[in-house]
Amino acid sequence: MKPVKHVIALDVGGTGMKAALIAEDGTLLHEARRATGRERGPEAVVETILDFASELLVLGLERFGTAASAAGVAVPGIVDADRGIAVYAANLGWRDVPMRELLGRRLGGIPVALGHDVRTGGLAEGRIGAGHGADRFLFVPLGTGIAGAIGIAGAIEAGAHGYAGEIGHIVVRPGGPACGCGQHGCLETLASASAVSRAWAAASGDPDADAADCAKAVESGDARAREVWLSAIGALADGLVTAITLLDPRTLIIGGGLAEAGETLFTPLRAAVEERVTFQRLPEIVPAALGDTAGCLGAGLLAWDLLATEVPA
Repeated sequence: MKPVKHVIALDVGGTGMKAALIAEDGTLLHEARRATGRERGPEAVVETILDFASELLVLGLERFGTAASAAGVAVPGIVDADRGIAVYAANLGWRDVPMRELLGRRLGGIPVALGHDVRTGGLAEGRIGAGHGADRFLFVPLGTGIAGAIGIAGAIEAGAHGYAGEIGHIVVRPGGPACGCGQHGCLETLASASAVSRAWAAASGDPDADAADCAKAVESGDARAREVWLSAIGALADGLVTAITLLDPRTLIIGGGLAEAGETLFTPLRAAVEERVTFQRLPEIVPAALGDTAGCLGAGLLAWDLLATEVPA
């Protein structure tokens, strides 16, 4: 069998990890999932990642006739990609974890690329997903929180300090709900899936109700649900117009749990954004295409990009 060149891709979440072996043309050669082991502490999470990557290295060698050429890993929180350090991840209990060094050592010295989970997912969506062909795009996943990835000419802009794209912390309702960042009225306190879940649980009187339930109630004509839904969409549109004004993206890609509501979200959202723009050019507003594989695919792209930029010895 002719050896198949490939890379290891890892997407680390708060409770679970997705992994893949990815060929040079983007083909998924192998996929796997595993719990992070977060309940056993921060060090256990790191060891789980290293063990998982080691198993993938062996599997790739056995199944495809050659060891992985590189690895890419996407992690949550604050990431210093240049130094390869996971600076801070509250949901994993991490501070200053030298992930690139640790993974490189465990994997026999192959190159390792480290990225922020949302920016890495955005890289995949922009390059091979919903934003394919767009020279400028903004990826905004609406999940537990709200983050963003700014795409420029096939790459993601991280900013001078690694914080670029944090659209969830634009204040859209001054004096509004307290946010974990220390501000009040941040976009993610009003328009994330978590925020909609909280608002609908309160409005419906069902403490177990969530954003998906709210969307279904909207579709069935429930007036209370519609009020909650449109309030969130109004806040989201305000935040997105601020982003459009600053970034002028050609494509605006919306992902995360709320995007699963389909046109129940996108029809009123497109209308709300259009109502708010004046001189700005309206971008195409589209749903994300890659689902929960985006982070893993993006990690693979980071690995291949790293190989492409390496200077031969």
